[in-house]
Amino acid sequence: MYTLPLSIVYGSPPATHGTAAAADAELVAQLQQGSEAAFRTLVERYQNRIYRTVLALLRSPEEAEDVAQEVFVEVYQTIGRFRGEAALSTWLYRLATSRALKNRRRARAQKRFAYFTSLLGFDNQLLHEPAHQVHPQAQLEGQQQLTHLLDLIDRLPEQQQVAFTLRHEQDLSYEEIAAVLNTTVPAVESLLFRARKTLRHHLTPTLRHA
Repeated sequence: MYTLPLSIVYGSPPATHGTAAAADAELVAQLQQGSEAAFRTLVERYQNRIYRTVLALLRSPEEAEDVAQEVFVEVYQTIGRFRGEAALSTWLYRLATSRALKNRRRARAQKRFAYFTSLLGFDNQLLHEPAHQVHPQAQLEGQQQLTHLLDLIDRLPEQQQVAFTLRHEQDLSYEEIAAVLNTTVPAVESLLFRARKTLRHHLTPTLRHA
């Protein structure tokens, strides 16, 4: 029998994480001086986390790789305007989630446009859904249950989906998620509570019959 990791849906207590604030501050200073070595260090330090976050939202490795590269290009181009109001990691997660959601909205708009133009008789080829990829956040047995869970997460409101992804894919603390979303810890708790409630509601019949 396949089972879902209930801690993902039912939640776990907020965790506290040590930070590398001092190291990041030094890295930002070097980046603002134009250090190419510092940029390579930045990419090495954060590329996996940024890629996995974007992949969790887009589900396409090719798209995720492109968006992750765009994030680091944007950092390179705008680091001079970074004033440290938020942690470097917070800024990177904001850029990553914002670009990923923008990319997804654009792709959906293109698909809707292709569909409607096809109804009107234009010779437009419909854009195809990308092949479903195994989600990095969940080492789950049972592809059918995994697909069902991912589909449910996809239908969550965007803020809930980002909070859920950052919590369970990147293991960010509630405080870190609040910083990324530019909101409060109680607001993050509410987002996660509503996301888990929705997922529990839809997953309960599946779990009952598993």
